[in-house]
Amino acid sequence: MNVKLRSLMARPEMAALAIFLVLVVLFSFLNTRFFTTGNMTVYLQPIPELAIVAIGMTILIIAGEFDLSVGSVFGLSPMVTVLLMQAGWPVAAAILIGLMVAAAIGVANGLMTLRLKIPSFIATLGMLFMARSMAVVLAGGFPPIFPRELDVSWLVGRLDLGIVTPRASLLYMIAIALALGFVLRRMDFGHWIYATGGQPQAARDMGIKTDRVKMACFVLCATLAGFAGIIQSFRVKVIVPNLGTGLEMQAIAAAVIGGVALTGGVGSILGAIVGTLLIAVIENILVLSGVNANWFMFAVGAMIVIAVVLNTQTRLKAESMKGA
Repeated sequence: MNVKLRSLMARPEMAALAIFLVLVVLFSFLNTRFFTTGNMTVYLQPIPELAIVAIGMTILIIAGEFDLSVGSVFGLSPMVTVLLMQAGWPVAAAILIGLMVAAAIGVANGLMTLRLKIPSFIATLGMLFMARSMAVVLAGGFPPIFPRELDVSWLVGRLDLGIVTPRASLLYMIAIALALGFVLRRMDFGHWIYATGGQPQAARDMGIKTDRVKMACFVLCATLAGFAGIIQSFRVKVIVPNLGTGLEMQAIAAAVIGGVALTGGVGSILGAIVGTLLIAVIENILVLSGVNANWFMFAVGAMIVIAVVLNTQTRLKAESMKGA
């Protein structure tokens, strides 16, 4: 029994999951509107986009790198996609080009970090400004009008699940999470990602091409950010150059709250999703409680500190149980 408990306590997402469950149970008793159909639909609406970005960010941090440009890519990819749709391109082709632009930015981030030896924090900070500037230039000072006559319900339509009616994007999030979770835990490439971020020298000694692993993670992170941006722009049918501003901080917060170690080598897809759910539930609780919205970032910051402290303590407790 101690072995199972120790293994459970050592999982990086357990602290965030515990906080999430406590908040949900507690607030469901304090506010009868929390578990209503309308509120659950509102609560679930923004989760898929942030979770998809947080998943990409988590994988990249596990590999030992950062990407501060995801918010700008989140805005640039749909800008390219919508402009191409306006020019008469088929929706699927426009989306593909938008994703290719995101992937190209991931390649650029990887090259600056791995070939030019610029720390990823600095390289992607520069790309944050460059990608955002490209979105503004492409907009030409006026946000393009979304072609409302086009049917994009196949990408962002609603699902009737009885109690709630979330967007189809929830299915994309679940599919991405399951696929990448399988890769991380069951495939050699996932093990290479953990080894690259946790023990880079040992990974190289084992013959792992760590630069290639990191490059793949950079491209994956940027592509997922672009895909999430396209989903959101299609959902609201509005595209503006500042779409996704500040998203990079929320994605990093979700990853850290979900148990990822900023030093690399530790983290999980489930943790990224739990971190996203926790951020969303905090915002939802503040709204339902009528609290000033300016306290939201304070609450997120507090959750980061609390989650990191709890993760550290539970891991130490698990190690002490092992020693006993």
